[in-house]
Amino acid sequence: MREQIEAALHSSRADYTEIRLQDSQSTTVTFRGQELETASPLLDRGGIVRCLVRDGGWGVATFNDLADLPRRVRQAYEGACAVQGEPIDLAPIPVSEEIIQVSLPQDFRGIPLSDKIALAQSYNDILLQHDPHIVDTQTAYYDSFRRLYLATSDGTYIEEEIPRTGLVFMAVSRQNGDVQRAFDGVAKRAGFDSVQGHEELAETTAKRAVDLLSAPPVKGGRYTVVCNPRLAGVFVHEAFGHLSEADFVYNNPQAQEMMVLGRRFGPEILTIADDGSLPNLRGSIRYDDEGTPTGRTDLIKDGILVGRLHSRETAAKMGEQPTGNARATGYRYPPIVRMTNTFVEEGETPLEEMIGDIELGVYACDAFGGQTALENFSFSAAYGYMIRDGQAAEMVRDVILSGNLFVTLASIDAVGNDFRWLRGGTCGKGQGGLPVGMGAPHVRIRDVLIGGE
Repeated sequence: MREQIEAALHSSRADYTEIRLQDSQSTTVTFRGQELETASPLLDRGGIVRCLVRDGGWGVATFNDLADLPRRVRQAYEGACAVQGEPIDLAPIPVSEEIIQVSLPQDFRGIPLSDKIALAQSYNDILLQHDPHIVDTQTAYYDSFRRLYLATSDGTYIEEEIPRTGLVFMAVSRQNGDVQRAFDGVAKRAGFDSVQGHEELAETTAKRAVDLLSAPPVKGGRYTVVCNPRLAGVFVHEAFGHLSEADFVYNNPQAQEMMVLGRRFGPEILTIADDGSLPNLRGSIRYDDEGTPTGRTDLIKDGILVGRLHSRETAAKMGEQPTGNARATGYRYPPIVRMTNTFVEEGETPLEEMIGDIELGVYACDAFGGQTALENFSFSAAYGYMIRDGQAAEMVRDVILSGNLFVTLASIDAVGNDFRWLRGGTCGKGQGGLPVGMGAPHVRIRDVLIGGE
C-alpha cells in the first residue's frame, strides 16, 4: 500500500499534496426500552487527497477504492487550480516516519457479537428494573478499530492504530406527568475489558433519574457556584476551548479583539491547556491529520492568555507554531482546527474547604448541554444541590448557568485538588462527532447567574 500512496504523491503537480487513508471496523449495539434496536458490525475503507496550489487554494477529492487514487490526485489538483484566493502558506513541521501499533488484552474484534449484545442487555436490564418510575431506557455499546495512513509530499509517512470502546446509559423517569432523564457512560481507547464491570454506573444513572422527580427546581438568582469536574470540563471545552481555535480567531475580527495574547483572563490559580500526547485518553493522538506531532499547548497560564490551537495553515497566517490540532472526523473530511484533550490544571483547594465557607450557593453537576455566542454562554447542569451553611443540601434541578465567559473566568476564586478526566467526550464542530478529552477538578465561581424557578 505504501508504494501505491507514494507513487500517487510523486505524480502530483501541486505545491503540496497530502493523502490520508482509513481502514476501520466497528460494532454498535443499542437497546431502547426492552427492544434490541441496533446490532451492526460495519467495515469502512476510504481516503482523501488534499492538494494545495499556493497561489490558488485547496482542492479535495475522496474515494473508497485505492485503485482510484491517481485519478483522485489529479482531480484534487485541478480543483486547487480552479480556486482564486489569497496565497496560502503552511508553517513548517518535522518530517516524520512512524508505524504505531497497539496491543489489546481483550481485543474486541475477537469477541462474538452475541457477547456484546448480552453485555449491553445486562446493563439495560439494570436500568429497567431499578424502579417502577423508570419508563424508558437507552443503552448503547460501541467499539471501533481504525488504522490510519498519512503520507505527504513533504516526506512524512505515518501509520497509526486507534482502538475505541464505549457505553452510553440513559434512563427516563415519569411521575404524575413529570418526566426526568439521566445519562452517563464511559469511553476509552482500550479493549473489551474497559466496558465490563460498570453495573454500579448503570444503577447510579437510573437512581438519579428517579431522584430528579422529587427534586425542586432551583430558585433563580445569583450564587457562588461550585462546578463538579464534569461540568467544569465541558464548560472549558465549549465556552473557552472553541474561542482558542485559531481558524475561528483568524476569521472573526471580534474574536481577534477579545483573544489577545497577554491578556489576563483569570486569577493566577487558573491554567488551561490542550494536550493530545497524553496516553490513552479519548482525544489522544500521536500526530494530527496533517502529520504534526501533538504535545501540550498552554492556553491560559497563571490566568494569562498565552496560546491558541493551530493547523499548519493558521499557524503560518498568524506567525505562530503549529500545535498538532488539525483534525478530521474521518476520511470524508479535510482537517480543521479542533481540540484534543482540553483541561483545567489541578489546583490546591479540597472540595470540603471550597464548599465550607458558602452560606448559600449551588453545587452544579454534570452537563446536559448549552449554547455559546462568542463570549456569552448558557449551560444546563444535569442536576445540582443547594449549598447551605457550608454543606451540600437538597438536590435541585433545572440549573442553568448564564453569563459572560471573561467575567466568569475572572470570578474563579478556587480550583480543586481533585482533578479527573471525563469518562467520555465528543466534539461536534463542523464535521460531527470527534472523540475529545475533557478534564478538570472542582472549580468555584463567585456571583454566577442561575436561571430556575
